[in-house]
Amino acid sequence: MNMAFATSLYPATGKRPIFKIINPFTCNAATRRNLTVRRNFSCSATVATDITARVSEFEIENKKNDLLRLVQDTQRGLVTTPDQRSSIEEALVSLEGYNMGESVDLVRLDGTWRLQNTSAPDVLVLFESAARFPFFQVGQIYQKFECRDQSDGGVIRNVVQWSIPTLLEEQEGATLLVSAKFNVVSARNIYLQFEEISIQNIRISEELQALIAPALLPRSFLSLQILQFIRTFKAHVPVRNPGDPGRRSVGGLYYLSYLDRNMLLGRAVGGGGVFVFTRAQPIDL
Repeated sequence: MNMAFATSLYPATGKRPIFKIINPFTCNAATRRNLTVRRNFSCSATVATDITARVSEFEIENKKNDLLRLVQDTQRGLVTTPDQRSSIEEALVSLEGYNMGESVDLVRLDGTWRLQNTSAPDVLVLFESAARFPFFQVGQIYQKFECRDQSDGGVIRNVVQWSIPTLLEEQEGATLLVSAKFNVVSARNIYLQFEEISIQNIRISEELQALIAPALLPRSFLSLQILQFIRTFKAHVPVRNPGDPGRRSVGGLYYLSYLDRNMLLGRAVGGGGVFVFTRAQPIDL
């Protein structure tokens, strides 16, 4: 139906008003064109924003792949040349720029992360020992964060899988666990309060099992008890402050410089080194 509105015009002569029928579909044509342009502009802006976001995500994934490519031949940081270290640092800084100013997302941080590369001296010494001594192996190293339901902190567990060949299973013969509580102290910094060091999850080799309890002979109660004891053995040592044994260790600052769904970059404040992690499957401790 074509609806119209009546509007009155009052001539200066004071005569009766003249009524003129005005069709809104005619008088508002320019307005409708403006609305159409605005709608088209809004849709174009949305599409442009979506494309920009996709391009940015694509760039980030490329930078992450570049970083992993740079570290893949370094034996997790043990073997690096000055040029490699420079290229890795440049790739780190480039990637860190995408998270700059954002607060730590504890829900995203929660979970298990596998170490891909580090320059931390206290970790490199383990790799150096394994390279120097044939009776010592270092397997995977993880950081496990437990903070999903927390608002300002949680628990972090540094997990080192290691072994003594012929005595323990290859690479995963035992687990060294360093546990700490952490609190978020700024947008990207967390403060670690180390609690305890423990050795657990001991898995002896088949050769040692055969020595303790030969499969071809009747296994005595004592031999079975020895095997059970080894498998369930756990040693816990509280971390103390060297200057005051009665107090806990003071811990340290850890700067989470980049975090997304599958990569975590961290820097130990005070020259403790950098860390490159990728998301891993959950591990039982």
